[in-house]
Amino acid sequence: MSDTLPALRGLRCDVFCRVIDNFGDAGVCWRLVRELRLRYGWRVRIIIDDLDTLARLAPQVRPGLAIQHAEGIDIARWSDPLPPDAPADVVIEAFACEIPPAYAEAMARRSPVPHWINLEYLSAESWVEECHGLLSPQPHSTLKKYFYFPGFTPQTGGLLREKGLFSERAAFDEQARAEFWDSLGIAAPTADELRISLFCYENNALPVMLNEWATGNKPIGVVATSGLAARQVESWFGEQLPERRVLRRGSLTVYGIPFLSQAGYDRLLWACDINFVRGEDSFVRAQWAQQPFIWQIYPQAEEAHFAKLGAFLNRFLGSYPDPRSIRECFLAWNGKGKMAESWRKFAENRQLLGQHGKVWARQLDQTGDLANNLVSFVRGN
Repeated sequence: MSDTLPALRGLRCDVFCRVIDNFGDAGVCWRLVRELRLRYGWRVRIIIDDLDTLARLAPQVRPGLAIQHAEGIDIARWSDPLPPDAPADVVIEAFACEIPPAYAEAMARRSPVPHWINLEYLSAESWVEECHGLLSPQPHSTLKKYFYFPGFTPQTGGLLREKGLFSERAAFDEQARAEFWDSLGIAAPTADELRISLFCYENNALPVMLNEWATGNKPIGVVATSGLAARQVESWFGEQLPERRVLRRGSLTVYGIPFLSQAGYDRLLWACDINFVRGEDSFVRAQWAQQPFIWQIYPQAEEAHFAKLGAFLNRFLGSYPDPRSIRECFLAWNGKGKMAESWRKFAENRQLLGQHGKVWARQLDQTGDLANNLVSFVRGN
């Protein structure tokens, strides 16, 4: 660490966040600032343009307050101009959101100049390893910006994970699982039921899945998260699905639940047999949950997202004995393939995939978690 920087503990850090992908951007940033504060004692501020979304994830946040404090973290609404505070020691620009020019100018006048980190979106593509940690000198300025990529290998920044997550996951036993279902007003699954969590974008494959589940022989219990998932279920049933309401058709039972905090959503992933997730934050949490999952990647123009999906599947399924069955289901859920047929093959592989998920999580853990790696990066630069 540079001799001119303050001691690492107590470092001031500003994290800028614009909410683009609904809950994902805010979710990632909130998890990160909590770790930097709780584990490393950094004095952290999140500057975010959508306090309503953040308050859904962290109920202690009050969306009507432009400046507030929660869990030891300063929270400010992204406004023009920003509150007149001096730039922090470390400035994190989440997902290329572009910090305000006036703030950047103040950074350049500060001595020592802050560490400026552009926290990028997660990708398994090979080029990420080459770009992670690269320096981007700013023209006509003393500032230096570094690109920081989350990822799945030691040559990247790793994935976000709380220090105690594995021990919490291990302590989530049958009694804790039963208490969790009871807290949602949902009966625990029977021995022959397949319990599924559903979190997705608009998805043309979902009606096919609902029909497949309803007409099959195995009892299926689907916990539909509030928002887009629940609304698409309502459209298929032709009925409303408010909180604690149950809809049934054939072998399918769908449960409506309230919006969950981040900790509550983690437990939903732990408690279900299979998890349908989307975007980045829930995608990462599903991998830490060590349960079989199916990912709906955020769609991009000209189907660029399929290259990212393929890159992840290549890494994730590298040692899996039957990768084709899993790959086909992921692709079908994202709009390419036969959904019902690929789902049946996926479900047949559920036990083996669950074992693979545990191995995969241990492998990911070897890269170090993102918050710890980021602190080490600041220390070394």
